[in-house]
Amino acid sequence: MSSVSSAAPRPATLPEPKGFDAFLAIAIVAVIAACTRALFFTPIDAMLGAAQKIFYVHVPAAIIGLYFACGLLFISSIMYLWIKDERLDRLAESSAEVGLVFMGIVLVTGPIWARTSWGTWWVWEARITSTLFLWLLVMGYLVLRSGVESIEVRARLSAVMGTLAALLVPFIHLTVKLFRGMHPEPVVLAPEKPKMPPEMLMSFGLSMAAFLLLFFALLRLRFRWATLRDARAALEAA
Repeated sequence: MSSVSSAAPRPATLPEPKGFDAFLAIAIVAVIAACTRALFFTPIDAMLGAAQKIFYVHVPAAIIGLYFACGLLFISSIMYLWIKDERLDRLAESSAEVGLVFMGIVLVTGPIWARTSWGTWWVWEARITSTLFLWLLVMGYLVLRSGVESIEVRARLSAVMGTLAALLVPFIHLTVKLFRGMHPEPVVLAPEKPKMPPEMLMSFGLSMAAFLLLFFALLRLRFRWATLRDARAALEAA
């Protein structure tokens, strides 16, 4: 009996929460620096005026929210349905929540830019409407997660919904070509070459890098929080 009891597993312990996050601090400083350059050291667009500077926040947020966050949501959800690794479920949840923030930035900065360029805050055209619909789908994904108690059922249903939501991204990408609307065609990712002066292109590149750093810093922080939450839940259930 003594040998059996000595071989019993020790009680699980919670991972230690991290203190100061240097990566997040660096990302925030990089975003501030990139926005400062865009505001004060980048030429004003001759046609759109100073309002064009919203571009350096709006477009990086759109690229990261749609392609990086939703792409990661799609991949991790598909992989979870295949190998059932709970870490993939946490990664999908974290990318969805951080992606929701970046898509929210898109939906806030877009109308501000539209008001100065088009004379109206909102136009129900294909790209804008489909982006709002994707934001609502990701919000629904997070609501679903909070409404299902069973860990296995929640992870499976979330993976299915996350996969379906991310499938909207290719459609959003093609809306400018498929439907005639007021939203401009791609400028940086134009097929022939970027339609921007070198100074603006440099500012965009720095903004893109800075916001990408912020995305991965927030994703890392959110994934750590999810890991700690699940470890606490497992310890309480033991």
